[in-house]
Amino acid sequence: MSVDCLFCRIIAGEIPSYNVYEDEFAFAFLDINPIARGHTLVLPRVHVTKLAELEGEALSGLAAALQRVAAGVEKALEPEGLNIFINQGEVAGQVIPHLHAHIVPREKGDGVRFETPVVKLAEEEFGKVSELISKTI
Repeated sequence: MSVDCLFCRIIAGEIPSYNVYEDEFAFAFLDINPIARGHTLVLPRVHVTKLAELEGEALSGLAAALQRVAAGVEKALEPEGLNIFINQGEVAGQVIPHLHAHIVPREKGDGVRFETPVVKLAEEEFGKVSELISKTI
């Protein structure tokens, strides 16, 4: 736990939240600044900022919790769809530096937007990028 982390303090019960799920590896609660009704955050109990920092049971536990909570959101709210995503890094929209996944229930015409321009890459650039990434995995 990081004493300076808002999410660690929520997990510890120091800050109230609208909890929906918890187990030994993960914790889930409603986002207090939702972009849709039922917008839920799922996070690991251990304080990490990046997905790559999770290992073993902590990683598989988070994945299992994410699956379970997403299924619960679908069953409870019956949305037409879900967005499930992680913002990693401030430039990517991560506001709280504690890894967390967003589950956002979606309906047609709900006004939630994830539209961005498509980046045009030359065939050669696709090859370079795929090679760079695959070499580091």
